Amino acid sequence: MISHYTGAFVRALLVMVLIATPSLMLPQVPSDTTQIVALVAIFAAALTFFEYASTYPGLVEFRDAPPFNRIRYLSLFATVLILSTIVRGQTEPTTLTTFIEALGNKLGEVIDVPYSPVRLVVLMLPEDMSLRHLILVRTAAGIAYMISLMTLIVFVVVMRAMHWPARIGAFNVWINLPTFDPTTGGDVVDRLNRDARFNIALGFLLPFLVPAAVKLASLAFSPVTLESPQTLIWTMTAWAFLPASLFMRGIAMGRIAGMIAEKRRQNNPAGQSELLVA
Repeated sequence: MISHYTGAFVRALLVMVLIATPSLMLPQVPSDTTQIVALVAIFAAALTFFEYASTYPGLVEFRDAPPFNRIRYLSLFATVLILSTIVRGQTEPTTLTTFIEALGNKLGEVIDVPYSPVRLVVLMLPEDMSLRHLILVRTAAGIAYMISLMTLIVFVVVMRAMHWPARIGAFNVWINLPTFDPTTGGDVVDRLNRDARFNIALGFLLPFLVPAAVKLASLAFSPVTLESPQTLIWTMTAWAFLPASLFMRGIAMGRIAGMIAEKRRQNNPAGQSELLVA
């Protein structure tokens, strides 16, 4: 019981550090922004603690199926940390910030091809933006997108190497998929495969759809400039992380569907579906 609550507390602390990282790294952050960030960090930490301390399902999927959420957290933290370092280097340059910015700039140039997500992010900015800011946005987008691609590769490799989630023991659908009701809506395997395909398709399209939607919205509202450091960091992080997270969810649900189908073939040749429940 003590180790259970300790793990929940550590996870809550890590979430708080993640949210506070840009405010801690960026210079001259307004006090109002610091207070808002602190409030959001405390709320997110409390939510994480109660989620992982509880024995019942909540909002977090794959809660008891490591390393799914660990990989997502490391990807998110790496993106926020690197982007914060680049933005900090705009006012307080160091050798590290200069190196990361140069690497990200080169990466952005490689990915910035016609119809690529990075090109669409650059095109969604107003035409009167300075060249320096355009390069900064392209650099941030290139790094964030590359981290998301690397996250997917790492997850697939780890999933196959660890035979995830079979290696962790019985997979509790109720705990790890709290929004998925296996008792309604037809065959479980078909529904999981359908949801998996939907998440993968949405994860693929989202990096293209978001810049297009922002560009269309700017015609009716004020254009998005991303000149605020924290806005730039969190926008580019969300733009790259959410599609990767949907990809991971789709791959994971497809894997679970395959496990259930295999279990069905082994234990129930008649075709009755069975779920592995801890």
